[in-house]
Amino acid sequence: MIEIKNLCKSFEDKQVLKDISAVFENGKTNLIIGQSGSGKTVLMKNLVGLLDPTSGEVLYDGRDFVAMSKKEKIMLRREMGMIFQSAALFDSQTVLENVMFPLDMFSNMNLRERQQRARTCLDRVNLVEAERKYPGEISGGMQKRVAIARAIALNPKYLFCDEPNSGLDPKTSLVIDELLHGITQEFDITTIINTHDMNSVMGIGENIIYIYEGQKEWQGHSKDIMESTNRKLTDFIFASDLLKQMRAAVRGKE
Repeated sequence: MIEIKNLCKSFEDKQVLKDISAVFENGKTNLIIGQSGSGKTVLMKNLVGLLDPTSGEVLYDGRDFVAMSKKEKIMLRREMGMIFQSAALFDSQTVLENVMFPLDMFSNMNLRERQQRARTCLDRVNLVEAERKYPGEISGGMQKRVAIARAIALNPKYLFCDEPNSGLDPKTSLVIDELLHGITQEFDITTIINTHDMNSVMGIGENIIYIYEGQKEWQGHSKDIMESTNRKLTDFIFASDLLKQMRAAVRGKE
């Protein structure tokens, strides 16, 4: 579990995050949503230590990340997996070598053990057959699946995903969502996803944090969205005519 308490972040005289408190739960897909410029990316960067908050706490199972020494933060980061907006794979390495990279850096396994662990992770994302290919030889969706395999190679307790469906078609996005949701439940990971994808929000949003102008405006399950009376949230979620029609249809059946 990750908990933030009264988190604030300012850049000179501009306050970007304003007294945000929230809990991100184990075994659930926790989504951070909000329009561009709302502060959700800054929030994610504060969670993983790329930025230091101006004030407030970031607690990893009760451990205050903000107050840790540099050495303690490095140790905690070994418990984290990260999936970037671009797959961020190494073009000169094979798929297998990409997945092995964190194992090469941080594990005490021998070569055979590292290869076996990498293949296990590739099997989990249905990509064992691509292990000898290079990133340029596989599709964008497959690259994202390799990134997921690499992110779980060290059995992380916490998984951070920055726009994991960026640039993917709806069908492939659904595959990525199902993988992230399944892995989160299977390994009881605290997964936090920064996303604009409304299909992800409605499909796997078990704990959603909606950020509006640097403040936590709403928190809840995707099932709660249809019934929400929060105008800012509904204006954001149901911006398209199709989603507005879907919401009206659901309410019409009651």
